[in-house]
Formats: sequence, structure tokens, C-alpha cells
Amino acid sequence: MVDHGKIIARGTADELKAQVGGERIEVIVHDKAVLAEARALLARGDDDVTIDDHTRRLTVPAHGGAQSLVGVVRDFDEAGFKIDDIALRRPTLDDVFLSLTGHVAEVESENGTETTAGRTR
Repeated sequence: MVDHGKIIARGTADELKAQVGGERIEVIVHDKAVLAEARALLARGDDDVTIDDHTRRLTVPAHGGAQSLVGVVRDFDEAGFKIDDIALRRPTLDDVFLSLTGHVAEVESENGTETTAGRTR
């Protein structure tokens, strides 16, 4: 992985993604009112749960991969929380780059201008 002409990390895509912290479970609850309760249910000893109030999305590291996802579905069902969407997400190479550098990747366009996350600089 290269940033501004300097090598910042080496490895396969899977090795680099593993450095970011592995897979995450993302849950979108149907009812915004249960976000705090859903967060407590997901936390289970892992305080690294992030909440996006606007989208009703909760994200937590998935220790145990797909089996963790099955457990979350069961827990939410038992608690009576409706889920609009749920996914097991692996980090992208963009996530790796952001984690290593603290900024998003810049891409030079055909006309020579740099763009960052879809914006021209």
C-alpha cells in the first residue's frame, strides 16, 4: 500500500484487511427508540459498538465471524427488536488505507486534478 509515493504497508489484501481488526456486524434496527437497548445487547463485554442515529445502524466487531452473526439474529429476535438489515462486513482496502494514514485515498483524475472521496481539490 502506497501513500504519496511511500510504501506504508506490505502484504496481501487479506493480510492488510486483518490489520484493521477483522469483520464487523452491522445491524439496522427498525425502531430508533431501541438503539440504546440494542447497543447494550450487542456490547456483551465489547464496548466497541458504534451507533449512527440517523441511519439506525449499529456496528460491532464480529469475534467469531458468521457464527457471531447467527447469535446476534437470535438475540435480537428474543429481545423482540425488529431488524431492517443485518450484514457481516469485512474491511475494505479503503478502510485499511484510512486506518493507516488517517485520511482517505486521493486519486488523480485524467485532467490532473486530485479527488478525495468523490470531491475535487
